[in-house]
Amino acid sequence: MVKLLMGWNIIPGQESEYFEFFTQEFEPALSDLGLRATDMWLTAYGDWPQILTGIVAEDLETVRRILASDRWKRLKKRLLELVTDYQQKIIPASGGFQL
Repeated sequence: MVKLLMGWNIIPGQESEYFEFFTQEFEPALSDLGLRATDMWLTAYGDWPQILTGIVAEDLETVRRILASDRWKRLKKRLLELVTDYQQKIIPASGGFQL
């Protein structure tokens, strides 16, 4: 299994629109694409992205295929309209929260 780690900051004033998009579109689409969210953290203090999330896939080939799909590109484009400082990386999944 592999884990897709993502982090970002919500654009000030876009919080309501962001949370509506995330809960009603982004997260359900992850499941449809074959991904499973395992971690979601909101940073309350410190120099870290405001949102940190971990999503697992069966293998590297699967996550690469999903990230190259038109559906993922549309989701990410919409997400990037609501956030700044987006970052992502793929790592071997080892359980628990990973950075």
